[in-house]
Order: sequence, then C-alpha cells, then structure tokens
Amino acid sequence: MLSERVLTKIIHRMTKNHLAMVPAPESRIPEAKPGQRYMLYMHVPFCQRLCPFCSFNRYRFDEKVARPYFESMRKEMLMLKDLGYDFHDLYIGGGTPTIMLDELCETIDLARDAFHIEDVGTETNPNHLAQPYLDKLRGRVQRLSVGVQSFDDGLLKQMDRYKKYGSGDEILERIAEAIPYFDSLNVDMIFNFPSQTEEILISDLEKIATCGCRQTTFSPLYVSSATTRKMTETLGSMDYDRERRYYHLIDGVLAGGEDPLFKRTTLWTFTRNGADAAAVEAAPDRASSSVDAAVHAAVRGKEDDAMGAAEPMSAARLDEFQVSCEQYPAIGSGSISCLDGCIYVNTFSIEEYNEAIAAGRMPLMGKSRMGARDLMRYRFLLQLYQLRLDKRQFKRDFGISIERGLPAEMAFMRLNGAFATDDEEELTLTPKGRYLTVVMYRQFLSGMNNLRDQARDALSGPEHELLFGDGTQR
Repeated sequence: MLSERVLTKIIHRMTKNHLAMVPAPESRIPEAKPGQRYMLYMHVPFCQRLCPFCSFNRYRFDEKVARPYFESMRKEMLMLKDLGYDFHDLYIGGGTPTIMLDELCETIDLARDAFHIEDVGTETNPNHLAQPYLDKLRGRVQRLSVGVQSFDDGLLKQMDRYKKYGSGDEILERIAEAIPYFDSLNVDMIFNFPSQTEEILISDLEKIATCGCRQTTFSPLYVSSATTRKMTETLGSMDYDRERRYYHLIDGVLAGGEDPLFKRTTLWTFTRNGADAAAVEAAPDRASSSVDAAVHAAVRGKEDDAMGAAEPMSAARLDEFQVSCEQYPAIGSGSISCLDGCIYVNTFSIEEYNEAIAAGRMPLMGKSRMGARDLMRYRFLLQLYQLRLDKRQFKRDFGISIERGLPAEMAFMRLNGAFATDDEEELTLTPKGRYLTVVMYRQFLSGMNNLRDQARDALSGPEHELLFGDGTQR
C-alpha cells in the first residue's frame, strides 16, 4: 500500500537524521535520579553460530575471551551501584547469554546481591533447553525467551541454525521439556523471510498454538546496511508487499475469533489466554479445535475489530526490554543505554571494553541526543506499539497536547483510519493502525541497527568486520 511505503521512507529518513552518533566525551553515564524506576540490560555478545540477519554486537564464542569479558561486565554492573542505581528488573540479551552457564549464574547472583532484583529475563537458543541449563536457571531466571525464528527445517538450514540447534520437531520437544522450569517461556519468531511461504507461516503458527508456551513474539524481519548483502545471499531479497498480509494472518490466528488462544500484549507479542499451569497443559487439545477456524478466517483477509481485544501491558510481563521501561542503563560491549533523552553506546570492541573497565571508567564510545520532538515521537511510537497511548500522560510529560506536538503524525494516522479510539484520554488502534505502527516500529528498529553499524564502523582490525556463521565477512 502507498501509505505503508510513504511511512517507511519517512521513518527511515527520521532515524537516519536523529540516530546519528557523535563521540561521547563522558567517562560515565549520568547518575541515577531519585525516585526514577530503572531496569538493567546486560549484553552477552558471544554465539556459536552467527545468523545472517543479526546486526547486534556479536562474536564467535571463544572461552578465553568470554571469561574475562564476564568479569568485566560484573565490574561495570557495580559501577552503576556507585552511581546510585537500583534495579528490580534485569534483562540479559545477546548474542547467546546462556553460552557460559557458570559465568551467567555468577553474574545473576551478583546482581541479586547488589540490587533489589525481583525478576530476571534472559534469551537463549534451542540447544540450551536441556540439562544442566534448566536446573541451573530455575529460580535464577523467571522469564526465558528462546530464539526459534521458525520451525521449518528448510528455513532453519538457510539461517545456518539446523545443524547446531536441531530440527523443528526437536525444538518443539525441548520447549515442552522447558516450560515447567520458568514462570514464562516465550518463543521468539520472525516472519517475512524472503523464502517463507504462507504455508510455512501457517505451520509455524499451528506449532506455536499447540506447543504450550505462555508467550510468543512474531517480529517482522528487519535488516541494516551491514546485513543486507549477506541476508540476500543466504535468504533472498526482502518483499515488504506481503508483510501486511502475513502480519494480519499472525494476528488473526493467534488473537482472532470469539475464543482466541492468545491476547495481544503488544503489536507483535501475544500471551496465552488463561496462561496458568492448567491452561498450558491443555493447550494442544484446545488449540486443535480452534486453529483451523482461525486460519480460515485470517486467510480470507478478515481484519475487523472483533479479532481479539488488546490487553494493557501490565496484564502480562513482556520479554521485550525496550518496552518494559523507557529509562534503562545497559552494560556490556555493544550495549545501548537510554537515559535522560540520550542514547549512549558502549564500544563494540571487546578489547577496548576490557581496557576501559580495568581503568575504572565506563566504555562509552558514542552517543545520540534526542530533541524534544524526537522524544515525543519516541513516546508516540512506543505507546502505540503497546496498543494504547495515554494523551493525558503525554501532555503532563511534554507540556503540550499530542495534536500540537506531533501534528503531521496525527494527521497521517487519522487520514489513514488508524485510530479505533481518539478522544481526550487515549488513542487505540484499528487493525490498519496496528499494521501502520508495525511499519513504523520495524523501521525504528532498523534505524537502531544502523546506529550499531556506525559503532562497528568506528573499529579497526578484525573487530571491524561483521562475521557470519560460515566465517565470511560482510
């Protein structure tokens, strides 16, 4: 659709202009503000296989490099304590955070000792849904998010994940084994792979519906300038024209109909209805009686407001740290902090990272300051991604109504029938509005990937190159 293409170009241009990084002269991030709630993000950049679409800071695993890195990260975490920070929530991403189980457990235990940590979420890969990982993580981790991407064996082979992480059927068996060990197990999926057919997507949805996971995330494939060529070589060229149809198919199968299996908690995160132990245990039986009807309705293109209700974000804990808290310090090489209207980027060089920590300073290499309008746009995007924008909160925080602060954005969305509710209190989204916001958020995340590319381009030597699973360079 024309509106989607126009929106893609607008957000691309905006992120290019406003996510431009400049050198950071600071030796540390700002001190904590009294009364401000923060969460802590921790980045573990090591992987055994390097996916062709990933632009996060990641390196091929080497134990001799990883052990001192974890030690440095624990020291950086204590630097935050010295700056007055406290955290109730910890999220660990990567890379593959569980790649060194003993180091990860020691780091989580230190975080619990140093701060008032109540909830820990971490990412992992399917091969770690096994012992001794499950026993060691039980109690330490409340929310586990496993990166599956797809259960289709052909796609897994294209992504260079089949040999290391197993077939789709093997991954399903591991998910079933892991569910009882955690308060929430999220299955992280991707849609709109170039070679992904509608039949493959429907099969993935059926497996999600019957596997018993409490939560699933279906994010659209997005790339950066650094990953485009490699992804095109391995997976094929992107096709955004079918992204809308695939999104509505996912939304309809998971959250559509009179008795949906899942409820929307964000635009592309879905939490199982009645997600207690009994509901999860009964998931295959219930799913088998409803998935076929939901697929049939979604394939016909039914996109009305009866496709399940949106839940407030507080109704379910999310395995997406960016939307759980607007303010968060981040530690680790290549991590990105968001504080006081500034984005701070840690060096992508592990060698430089360790040297900075050893010298008693934070490893900041760049920052990007957002102006007042940028912050308004960020709030607009983030809250619509969470399915509801609070107009009164917006005015309290920015001292101006959203209509006056973002007149062009509001006019565009209204013109395109994006809002189901548009009154003095709130904005909520129509099915069309949900997809338009998917386009905006996808392009914003792509812009963040390009910010990472800028950080990587500042490096020299072998760390400058973005490696992939087969060892080739970008």
